[in-house]
Amino acid sequence: MTRWVLSQRLYLPFESTAVSNRFLNFSKSLRRAYTGFVQNLQNEGSVLLTSSYYAKLLSQCCASKSLVQGKLAHTQLTKFGLSEDPKLRIHLITLYSKCRDFGYARKLVDESPEPDLVSWSALISGLAQNEHGQEAISAYREMHGMGLMGNEFTFPTVLKSCSIREDLVMGKQVHRVVVVTGHDSDEFVANGLVVMYAKCGEFGDSRRVFCSIQVKNVVSWNGLISSYVQSDFFGEAKEMFDKMILSGIRPSEFSLSSILNACAGLGDRSQGRKVHGYLIKLGYESDRFSENALVDMYAKAGDLEDAITAFEEISQPDIVSWNAIIAGCVLHQQNHQALKLYMQMNRSGIFPNLFTLSSALKACAGMELNYLARQLHSIVMKLDTKADNFVRAGLVDMYSKCSLMEDARMAFDLMAQKDLIALNALISGYSQNGEDVQAVSLFAETYKSEIGFNQTTLSVILKSATSMQAVDVSMQVHALSSKLGFDNDSQVATSLIDAYSKCGNMGEAARAFEFCAAGDLVALTSMIAAYAQHGQGEEAVKLYLEVQRRGLKPDPFVCSSLLNASANLSAHEQGKQAHVHVLKFGFMSDVFAGNSLVNMYAKCGSIDDAICAFDEIPVRGIVSWSAMIGGFAQHGHGKEALQLFDQMLEDGVAPNHITLLSVLCACNHAGLVDKAERFFKSMEESFAIRPTQEHYACMIDILGRAGKLEEAVDLIETMPFQATGHVWGAILGAARIHKNVELGKRAADMLFVVEPENSGTHVLLSNIYASAGMWGNVAEVRRLMKHSKVKKEPGTSWVELKDKVYTFIVGDRSHPRTEEIYAKLDELSELMSRAGYVPMVEIDLHDVETSEKEKLLCHHSEKLAVAFALIASPPGAPIRVKKNLRICIDCHNAFKFICKIVSREIIIRDTNRFHHFRNGSCSCGDYW
Repeated sequence: MTRWVLSQRLYLPFESTAVSNRFLNFSKSLRRAYTGFVQNLQNEGSVLLTSSYYAKLLSQCCASKSLVQGKLAHTQLTKFGLSEDPKLRIHLITLYSKCRDFGYARKLVDESPEPDLVSWSALISGLAQNEHGQEAISAYREMHGMGLMGNEFTFPTVLKSCSIREDLVMGKQVHRVVVVTGHDSDEFVANGLVVMYAKCGEFGDSRRVFCSIQVKNVVSWNGLISSYVQSDFFGEAKEMFDKMILSGIRPSEFSLSSILNACAGLGDRSQGRKVHGYLIKLGYESDRFSENALVDMYAKAGDLEDAITAFEEISQPDIVSWNAIIAGCVLHQQNHQALKLYMQMNRSGIFPNLFTLSSALKACAGMELNYLARQLHSIVMKLDTKADNFVRAGLVDMYSKCSLMEDARMAFDLMAQKDLIALNALISGYSQNGEDVQAVSLFAETYKSEIGFNQTTLSVILKSATSMQAVDVSMQVHALSSKLGFDNDSQVATSLIDAYSKCGNMGEAARAFEFCAAGDLVALTSMIAAYAQHGQGEEAVKLYLEVQRRGLKPDPFVCSSLLNASANLSAHEQGKQAHVHVLKFGFMSDVFAGNSLVNMYAKCGSIDDAICAFDEIPVRGIVSWSAMIGGFAQHGHGKEALQLFDQMLEDGVAPNHITLLSVLCACNHAGLVDKAERFFKSMEESFAIRPTQEHYACMIDILGRAGKLEEAVDLIETMPFQATGHVWGAILGAARIHKNVELGKRAADMLFVVEPENSGTHVLLSNIYASAGMWGNVAEVRRLMKHSKVKKEPGTSWVELKDKVYTFIVGDRSHPRTEEIYAKLDELSELMSRAGYVPMVEIDLHDVETSEKEKLLCHHSEKLAVAFALIASPPGAPIRVKKNLRICIDCHNAFKFICKIVSREIIIRDTNRFHHFRNGSCSCGDYW
């Protein structure tokens, strides 16, 4: 026979229990029995009561767990020599085991003259029922070593202990003994085996044992169903419940409460309602476990109203009921309702436990209630929470979200055993509250400690590094991630892509993406967004095609990024295809996709489609309004922009700094100087928005274009910022328009210092000199430009035809249809000349003959793009061209002739605005 050798006997310490007046408080029936017992002793003297009388008395003590009275009875048994009675000994062992006095119980087992299976079974049962799994297993081993195999009472309890300890090896050994002794056919033993294998994660073996049970009762089904639920295999639990119902087994309260927990895990409200029907039909609706499970199910399945209704139908809610409904409210972000219920629970006389406080802390954090945060902390301190790190981490998170970072750090420092959850909460708090240096410093202090870090930690640190524009920190985190294998993680890879791209390092962003796991939609989305934000629309479109090739379903953010990429490329056809995908996947109600549609159509020159997209946005936020107002501004529809701004204010939407910048731009493009001044001067007073550098630059440009040059200069001198290149560029442009040589020279001198590499400064200054007939100065500017080795940025234009974007530069001859393009330009030049067009050769700074200058002007990139569109697109179709520079005066003049000659609308998007050329005129009214 196999024997287990124990290194030491696992005794539990004896508990000394003194007899006191508490004896008077035990149950009335037991008091009557014990009083009668004492009176008999007094009346009968030496006449002893029968063993059955003592057995009855001890059974009553055991049922009421009256340990003191049981020990008094034990004293009398010992006094009268009855303690050696085997049956009474078993009653005593059972009593001591159920009352958790395992020292006395074990002493009685050891004092048995012969190994007694029933005594050992009673001891093992008591240990198992009181969650002392390891001690129960050790006792069984010792019993087995004495030659006692076990019976139908021993095996279920020792199997329960194996379940508690998840001791699969011991469980299998017990299973073998069960088979050898022939107890595998016993339903209680079989049920114990089902649960043991399931709790140890061996659901295949559990299912096989279950299937071997000849006659399955509700207990058998409950064992497997509840095990599936406890292991989060909710679908399998639901499948087994359905089979149980089909087999004709009537579910018990336990069956229904278990399957309700499965429905909660699945978020299956439909199945949950069916189970609710079973509860009512079978008369279990007042079962407390089922009532609480109903509240939890409805809350987790997304129906908070039904959860509240189910809660209100509980006659006397217990702490579990309150916890379920409060946690449900927090889950649905109904934090105010959660705190209201928390207060109501306190008034009802039920004191919160750690789970309640955890939910209350989340609700307080969600509402950022600083005053309540400290009150909840004081309640937490009154409870014994030293061992509950989850609540301690909740305190750190709550203080962080309430922007009380000093308190958050103190709560973290006071933790006896700091864990990763609390560390992440604190680092996230620093990052969310703009204390990025502290976040990075804390990580530097702790990343080598026992606490360690995970994907969440690295992502937060990368976010802080991005805010700090600290690309070196991002690189260090990247190196650490690569070293430990985190760079393949989607969350970390996405954060790396975001960090590098927002720091302008697209090369590293692309490399981080390459190392990410293939087929990951989140990383693909992040990379598409990065390309779109950096104007690399073609790369963004390529990646989107990769998303489709892999069969991945895009989310609204992917479609939004693709629309932004199309907008940056002015790829109207590509944008329309993206619009189709938005419709196909049902994202029209998504506010991000809707805003991106407005932006895309506006930037692709289709303001009418932008208006339609704007009208379809169900709930318009400030981004929606700003996008549409900005679209009107870019297209020169100043009055429409201002009307929409007034409508926004009437709808109760407050503007932000971007909205007001768009309003000023609308006034600028429409020449509404007085209105612009009123808006600018009233920004802080009317909308509590202090003008930024961008607002000042726009206002200076407005004044300069309108010829109010002195006012523009005065505004520069009085504004609370150092004038930037944008500001002096606006002054230089105004000086060119109004031929103010002196002011132009001053602005150019400032720009030579602020932006020495900007070739546009030399060009505009030269134009100012040329317009004033100062040809010596023009030559000097050319010489200066050559001496300083400043190269004029080549003009580049893009035109989209048949899902492909074509790029042209000045004098470009790389296109396959070059001969046709230049032939078309020659044809247009002749027709324009007949119509009265004269090339503006004075704006060309090349030191060549006039005839050569005319050719150079004729071969500007936007003219090449328009010529190609004329030969490659259907007759009458609008032509949309995007240019990287401000459209030159000659091209602007030429397109007014061309649009009339070819009877087509030509839409040019330059760096400032859109120009719609129709019937010989431009939408800008020559004011740009």
